[in-house]
Amino acid sequence: MRMRPTLSWTPDGDVLPGTTDVRQVADALSSGGVLVLSGAGISTESGIPDYRGAGGSLSRHTPMTYQDFTAGAQARRRYWARSHLGWRTFGRARPNAGHRAVAAFGRHGLLSGVVTQNVDGLHQAAGSRDVVELHGSLARVVCLSCGATGSRRDLALRLEQANAGFAPVAAGLNPDGDADLTDEQVGDFVVAPCTVCGGILKPDVVFFGEAVPPARVETCRALVDRATSLLVLGSSLTVMSGLRFVRQAAEAGKPVLIVNRDPTRGDRHALTRVAVPLGTALASVADRLGIPLDGPPPPPL
Repeated sequence: MRMRPTLSWTPDGDVLPGTTDVRQVADALSSGGVLVLSGAGISTESGIPDYRGAGGSLSRHTPMTYQDFTAGAQARRRYWARSHLGWRTFGRARPNAGHRAVAAFGRHGLLSGVVTQNVDGLHQAAGSRDVVELHGSLARVVCLSCGATGSRRDLALRLEQANAGFAPVAAGLNPDGDADLTDEQVGDFVVAPCTVCGGILKPDVVFFGEAVPPARVETCRALVDRATSLLVLGSSLTVMSGLRFVRQAAEAGKPVLIVNRDPTRGDRHALTRVAVPLGTALASVADRLGIPLDGPPPPPL
């Protein structure tokens, strides 16, 4: 049964009908040179929640800010206890049809690049290469004192050893890998320091209230300049970190296509918004283009 289109209301009062028709997305990809910009919505089918979609975690959870994290030891203890518990689930997430479709489009030479707002590494796990992680990656940690970087898996082992028996039941998981725990559940969780200098470790991600590194922004701007069109996947474009690239593409006269079930802040700049689940939409696009979602396993990273 054909779904009725939904209406997308933008802050400027424009109305863009949502559609189930993927033909314009398929047409853009068939021309090649498409830059993908993905958000949390592409990972929900892998069990990682969204911030702003229906039932999004922002309705019940305030993400850790950079200011809070650096302000005191108790905030960092609370963050690392929650994040350590969340990592157990987050680290088990696997790519879904949406991630596999993006990787397949890349293998067939249809993409000029992939920029993701996600910190989950699922694009790379699906086989995408040269992914720009706009907000960093939960798979890495960085020392705020000496700048040394390390593996999150190695840190997880150290936290396991320092907090034997720590296994509270979380009320929920958030897109940044932060599990919902009470202060009582956090208790006296032991935070591991940097192994190089003993300084403060932070996940190598951009917290709320923290700026995306300027060099990374410029890399993304250059990718937009080289692209023939911009395909936004699963992002509400509420924050400027992603919206600025949509505006850049639109100002350059490049088509912007969005796949997102809910209205987005970038709808006024878009040629179309496909309002169906991402896995379904991209699998349909791949089928229309005659591209199988599962290719040969990617070479080791």
